[in-house]
Parts: sequence; structure tokens; C-alpha cells
Amino acid sequence: MNKSLPKIIIFSLLIAAVVLGAGCLSTDSETVDISGSTTVLPLVQTLSEDYMTDHADLIVLKGGGSGTGIAELIDKTNDIAMSSRKINDKEVAGANANGIEPVETVIAWDGITIIVNPGNPVNSLTLDQLQKIYTGEITNWNQVGGNDMKIAVIARDSASGTQEFFKEAVIGNNSFRTDMITQSATGAVTQEVAQNANAIGFIGAAYQDSRVKTLGIDVNGTAVYPTESNILTGTYPLSRPLYLYTTQTPSEGATRFIDYVMSPEGQLIVAEVGYAPVNKN
Repeated sequence: MNKSLPKIIIFSLLIAAVVLGAGCLSTDSETVDISGSTTVLPLVQTLSEDYMTDHADLIVLKGGGSGTGIAELIDKTNDIAMSSRKINDKEVAGANANGIEPVETVIAWDGITIIVNPGNPVNSLTLDQLQKIYTGEITNWNQVGGNDMKIAVIARDSASGTQEFFKEAVIGNNSFRTDMITQSATGAVTQEVAQNANAIGFIGAAYQDSRVKTLGIDVNGTAVYPTESNILTGTYPLSRPLYLYTTQTPSEGATRFIDYVMSPEGQLIVAEVGYAPVNKN
């Protein structure tokens, strides 16, 4: 593959928009509009950069959250929706009413990763402790073996598939605490936790970096971390698939891109970005 061909990349943290220029020209090129999950975004951004070196299609990429991407698919304003959670029944009904049958492709596996500030001495939490922190029953780090500090709780906003998955897996029928701070992008959660010694947040595994500390999930006294092996085997309790959604009759450009994502080359990039590949062959 010719990695020296030029690409045009425009990226905004808040809008999460990327336009990638083609590495070759042909008469069958298409513009492929992709939108949705900011958890899936860094993966699809990297995949798009590589894809454009050998394909004529123009990828137009933006974030906004899983709900936004699926809504745009239903409204027929994108070609592919990125989602960090499964499309729900209400969305399927809305799609069907608009003549669309959403087609689902699992492109990677992720582990929702619990992060704190690096100065926090806590190393792991049980799911029960995590629930009590996010519902407001636990309010101070000293209640879970940490310092005497009020916990600052950070989360994704309601448009996020990550928040929806976390609520289903951890919060259940309870409600989030009223003083929880929400962020519209996963990167903003990481930034807030990195700057706040009292904070806790949850992110996709690929967003882990040295600015924050990853907590293990305490399972029967053993701290389990979101490693590739633990995610793929389901040992990590907060493992989940990541999706791309199209209509039942996707554009040729959308089909070409998804075929590339699921190819051995594309799945290698999945692992390089920090998620667990679906297909390692």
C-alpha cells in the first residue's frame, strides 16, 4: 500500500468532523457521509485515513453521539451511522416508518473504561460501588478506600450510546445523581478527569491515555481491566460491541468502506487504535 499519498484531514474536537481527501481518482468515486458515536469516531477516523490511500471515495465524518448518527440514518442524511450501543426498538420503528430497514455490522469490541485522576489511590471498584457513586449513595472517596474528598462525577450526555450502555449495565432502574456533570464528547470526559483530582468518568477503551488512571472492576476480589483478551472473552464486565449501521440498500461507497473495515487490514487497525477486533484472520 502506498502510504505516501497525500490526505486532507480536518478535525474539530467539538464538532468531530473529518473530511479525508482521496488518494486516487476514478469515475466511480462517491462521497460517504458517516456520523454518530464519538467512541467509534477515532477508530473510523483512522480507518478512513488508511482507506483513502487506495480508494477514490471521499469520507465525510462527524461525531455528535450514537443517537444523532442513527437519527440521521433514519432521516436519510447520512450513509453510515456509528453507534456504541444497539439500535433500539423506537428507532427501528421510526426507520421502518420512513422505509428503512437498518442493517447492523459489529466492527469491534470495546470495554467501557472507568477512569480517575492519576493522583487517586483507588485502584478498583465493584459494580455495586460504581452504581452507588453514580446514583449519589456514595459521595466521598473515603467510602471506597480513597482520600477524604467529595467525588466529582462525570458522564457522557443523554445522546451518547456510552451513557445508555452504562446506565443499562450499571445503573439499572435507578437514576443518575442530580449533580452529575455531563460532557458531549468522550474526549471531554477524559480532559475533565485529567484536570480534576476528585473526578471519576467512563470512556471507551481507545480513549485511555497517561493523563488519567484506569480502574479495574472488582470481580470476586480480583481487579479485572479492559484488556483485549478480557473484552473478547467477556471477562471484563463492561464489554460491548461497536456498530456501523446502514440502510438495507447502502450506497456502493458505503459498502466498499464497510468491507474494508471488516477486512484483515481494517481489523488490524481496530487493534492498533485500542479496541478489540472482531476478525483477527
